[in-house]
Amino acid sequence: MIKSTNELTPQELLTILQARTAVFVVEQACPYQEVDESDRNALHVWLEESGELKAYARILAEEDEIHFGRVLVAKKFRGQKLGREIVTKTLKEIEQRYPEHPIRISAQAYLIDFYRSFGFKKNSEIYLEDGIPHIEMFLQAENR
Repeated sequence: MIKSTNELTPQELLTILQARTAVFVVEQACPYQEVDESDRNALHVWLEESGELKAYARILAEEDEIHFGRVLVAKKFRGQKLGREIVTKTLKEIEQRYPEHPIRISAQAYLIDFYRSFGFKKNSEIYLEDGIPHIEMFLQAENR
């Protein structure tokens, strides 16, 4: 499924926010403002099975580049290559909507090789974001 925030039903929004909080706040023991202003204008991409969220990502469009993040696979569904599937679906949506825009992401550092497999290149040194090592990665539009 792919919907803007305004298109989400209340139940879909709650399901998404519950999954994001479970992964990024509870599992990673990282208290931070998980729901933020960017959610108001985000595009939400998810995989589901029988109404149950399996994987998720959000896309944020700026004037000159695109960002995506909050990429997760629900604990129950891990080990099924759904991370690759949700990122592939997210990149396809970005390509359809924003074919000329480069993509910049803030990836958890342990996922560098995963994102490199999609063509992303390191664009920074490793830094801490909310106490977790991250790295900025970039993908030019012509390299997608």
